[in-house]
Amino acid sequence: MAYSLSVLHQTGVPPLLDGIATREDWERKLAGIRDTWMSYIGGLPERVPVRYQVFGETVLDDHVRIHLAYDTVYGDTVTAYLLVPIVGGVRADAAADGGEESRLPAVLALHPTNTTGKDDIATYPGKLNRTYAVELVARGYVVLAPDALTAGERIYPGMEPFQSGPFYERHPAWTTVAKNIVDHMQGVDLLATLGYVDAGRIGAIGHSFGSYNAYFLAGFDKRIRAIAASCGVSPFARDPNPWHWGVRASWYTHLPRITSDLERDEVPFDFHEIIALCCPTPYFNYAAQADHIFPHWQSVGEAMVQIAELYEWSGAADRFVSMLGSGGHDFPPLVREMAYSFLDRWLKRGE
Repeated sequence: MAYSLSVLHQTGVPPLLDGIATREDWERKLAGIRDTWMSYIGGLPERVPVRYQVFGETVLDDHVRIHLAYDTVYGDTVTAYLLVPIVGGVRADAAADGGEESRLPAVLALHPTNTTGKDDIATYPGKLNRTYAVELVARGYVVLAPDALTAGERIYPGMEPFQSGPFYERHPAWTTVAKNIVDHMQGVDLLATLGYVDAGRIGAIGHSFGSYNAYFLAGFDKRIRAIAASCGVSPFARDPNPWHWGVRASWYTHLPRITSDLERDEVPFDFHEIIALCCPTPYFNYAAQADHIFPHWQSVGEAMVQIAELYEWSGAADRFVSMLGSGGHDFPPLVREMAYSFLDRWLKRGE
């Protein structure tokens, strides 16, 4: 399934449905995409049982912020904030009796590339236009905001944020991409055990680094019932810097094998194919024409057209929304409100 990168730069993203006439045709192609992706991320190990430790909590006007760490694979733990709504002066975790009607929808909120990790999105004052975890708990969601490895409380001792070298010293055949996926799956496991959470109504949201971690997660974990992704799609086609996905000795390495492929003018897939693993999960995507991180917005638009065609062909056209704005690498208020409304539609009863 490898492509010539120089050809992709000329022709754009490869069509998803060319030569696909039947559901069986698509399932075969999808299996190939999944197998290739799994081989590049290094596989997903079996998850460990749910176990977590609470360090403390902060009671705010409309929610409680619980500081905790939950277990993940290979003896590691994930630091996170669990945000629990307060409604009418009553905490949701105290009010719920465990009955189905009392359980709340939940969202895994994944942070962008910020040194503070979860604090960027789950505390005030966070960075402007980034506090989507706080805004979602105010809308009645239980929100889990974990630190990704190399950010927040998970920066390696003596290292700068987003320096992943120690990870690859310990796991030379694995990737930070798969590490994030399994860590976030463990987060879904945690949410699903909470008596006040409806395990059938869990979504994922993120901006930039958090955005692609959200759809990477949803491609493998069908417990994610809706995705909202901002400024996180970066096709190889016409990308002026595709090397950012490969080895970066002094910063964050996503997919080490990609570097040798790029040296041969090859890529094993393009990223709209990875997004296709999410279909038919409801998916909201935002991209921006003045995005200095992922500036090739025309290719992003082409990718979204391909995904829209896939959702329509799959009988799920109403489950996909793509927005293209004129702004920069941001998650502006109007777009966030649209993303939240999309999540409400698919995760709240009666929406």
